[in-house]
Amino acid sequence: MKCVVSALLLCLLSYTCVAATTTNKTSTQSLQGDAQVGKIKSEDNRCQECHGPDGNGQGPTTGAAGKFAKLAGQYPDYMVKQIREFRSGERKHDLMLIMAKSIDDTDARDIAAYFASQKKMQGDASGDSTKAKTIFNVGDADRNIPACATCHGTNGKGLDAPQQLIPVIGGQEWRYLEKQLLDWRSGERKNSTGGIMNSIAKQLTDDEIHLLTDYISGL
Repeated sequence: MKCVVSALLLCLLSYTCVAATTTNKTSTQSLQGDAQVGKIKSEDNRCQECHGPDGNGQGPTTGAAGKFAKLAGQYPDYMVKQIREFRSGERKHDLMLIMAKSIDDTDARDIAAYFASQKKMQGDASGDSTKAKTIFNVGDADRNIPACATCHGTNGKGLDAPQQLIPVIGGQEWRYLEKQLLDWRSGERKNSTGGIMNSIAKQLTDDEIHLLTDYISGL
């Protein structure tokens, strides 16, 4: 029975992942920005102050205890989507609301192209946990928790596809990951396709979130 449930869950999540890459095609088409121009814009618009000159953040001593996202090698479509949703208020963050409103979509595409052109964020192999590794690679069918890798790819490095709206998470700042999962669980954040991340996060305990984010940040 577990095998059947797992298979059905995998099919459902595979469909959700594909749907997420094709949702709002009109709004995500032609997101090819200019990375060289974007480098200048990311500095002029103060993106680098929090996210780092190469998109790898500024470390735990900067800002809210290092809770700023790494953007190195992140998918440009995903970044532009987030900027638009910060701007509209669909995703809530006071500072990012101000920043998103200060740039237009052309600026967003160029800045996203710059950070996307950097080497993908890398972890330090810390946080190895059997429990976290199982959730990430296998999931938990009994609780309807799919494997994180189903949508986020091997080691969280993403599933390369056109108009990719599912982020790279392997090597991401753990404090940022933890905050996002807690926000997904509480409903503070709810901008994933079909609310899939809210459903998953609600099944995770505090301890699992801590172990999982520590593990993912090390990938």
